[in-house]
Formats: sequence, structure tokens, C-alpha cells
Amino acid sequence: MPAIHSVLRPRRHLHWALLALLLPLAACQSAGRGPGASAGVSGSASGAMAAVRSGNGLESMSPDSRLEQAALQQAIYMASRGRMTHTTGWGRDFATRVGGNGIDGAAAENIAMGRMGIDRLFAMWMASPPHRRNMLDPRFRHYGLAYAEAANGSSERYWALVLGR
Repeated sequence: MPAIHSVLRPRRHLHWALLALLLPLAACQSAGRGPGASAGVSGSASGAMAAVRSGNGLESMSPDSRLEQAALQQAIYMASRGRMTHTTGWGRDFATRVGGNGIDGAAAENIAMGRMGIDRLFAMWMASPPHRRNMLDPRFRHYGLAYAEAANGSSERYWALVLGR
């Protein structure tokens, strides 16, 4: 009997040792939150985009699912990192991301962060010369707009607008 008892005891210690090693790993996984809600909202922005373009003598743009996917990827990435950026890390810049979504030709991107709706977002971009230039570029006929809520649980949204031909 003592021999059996001594065989079981090391296994019990091994079980507790493994558990002690795995618990911190589980805590690390649950500590890093992903972004909150995210959505492609190109269709909701049609009126605002039409007003911006027609108010400046340009043809309206139409939503594009590939551009929206590229925008959504960027919004989610920014929300998960808690910062605005045009890259997605791991050497993936804007050109790589749009190319990976099957987007050919000229393209541009506007990004923003804050607690705002589409009308205020577009007004802010139109008040910024580089963003305005992107939105009024006559080469662009299509767009994708998306947001992702911040990973910290706040109501801040990370926005991305991708414009293309």
C-alpha cells in the first residue's frame, strides 16, 4: 500500500504543478480584450457622401464591399491596439491591405477616432485639407466605411474610410 500511495502522490503534485503553470496563461488570454462592436456602415453613409461630393460639383460615390472590408479590417486593428494608424503591423501597410482585398488602382484612406456619428465624422474630414482632398478626388467612384469600438469598453469608435476606383 505505501508503494501505491507514493506513486499517486507524485501524480497529484504533477497535476497541481501543471495547473499552476497553466493558470497564468489563461489569465493572460482573458486580460487582453478585443475590440467592441464593429460594423461596415457604407450604406448608412450614402447620403452624407452624396452631399459632400455633389456640394463640390462631383459625381456621387457608391459603396463597395471590398473597400468596406479593407476599412473594417483597419478599424478593428486600430481599436484592438488603441491607436490610430494606417498600417496593420507585421509589415502590412495600406497598399498591402487594399491589394489583399482585391482592390486595384488608386486608393486612399481617412481614419479617425472619437465619439461621433457619420455627419460629424464627415464634417471633421472635410475641415482637414488632406482628408478633404481624398474625399473630393475625382478618380474615386467607390468607398467603404467602417468602425470598431475601443477595446477598453468605452464608446469611442475607430473609423476608417477607404476610397477607390
